[in-house]
Amino acid sequence: MNFYAVWSIYKFEMARAMRTLFQSFLAPVISTSLYFIVFGTAIGSKIPDIEGINYGAFIVPGLIMLSVITQSLSNAAFGIFMPKYNGTIYEILSAPISPLETIIGYVGAAATKSIFIGLIILITATLFISFNIKHLGWMLVFLFLTSVSFSLFGFIIGIWATNWEKLNLIPLILVTPLVFLGGTFYSISMLPALWQIISKFNPVLYLVSGFRWSFFGTSDVPIFMSVMSIFIFIALCLFIIFLIFKTGYRLRE
Repeated sequence: MNFYAVWSIYKFEMARAMRTLFQSFLAPVISTSLYFIVFGTAIGSKIPDIEGINYGAFIVPGLIMLSVITQSLSNAAFGIFMPKYNGTIYEILSAPISPLETIIGYVGAAATKSIFIGLIILITATLFISFNIKHLGWMLVFLFLTSVSFSLFGFIIGIWATNWEKLNLIPLILVTPLVFLGGTFYSISMLPALWQIISKFNPVLYLVSGFRWSFFGTSDVPIFMSVMSIFIFIALCLFIIFLIFKTGYRLRE
């Protein structure tokens, strides 16, 4: 393992985040704070408790997942797309760096930024809403695994994209709707029976539900299904990335 190469990529990506501090960290926190103000405080005061949980507290895990997923995608996708865009990807491909080391560098940096944003939003939420975390260890595990899994997915999107429009296409038309419909603002038990069944085909539901369980000990789906869904998603992403490096798909064009 070439740790110097991994550290160089990681340090470069983290330095880029520091140069764009407002866009990287403050903007997601400000937008999420508005969610807390509007949904948690204003609208939430008019909504009854859900499964014995205050509505403002109920949406905290969902909003954190919303930010972590979207930021993981965008950070990882942009991180690998820029070397393709400006041509420096060929320096990485010709350097004595293995695909695994490249992935660890880029995905590790994207996941670190997403975890940091998630923790900042968690701290920010305490300024608006009172809540307790029932399973702190599991909360950190879900936060880490979600950041890594969607950073891997973002890495794939960054390689697949051939222009700026495609870079934002999948997050805009696929991932964001799935996150909003994945129980971020509600429990699927509030839906009619048919829509409960349909919702269970949404993979994001299992992430949000598992993360919410770590806070309150209640979830829409069994916790083991949430954990399994994350590992299956990570394995699928790693397999696709393996094929990309093996075939050179849109890396050597």
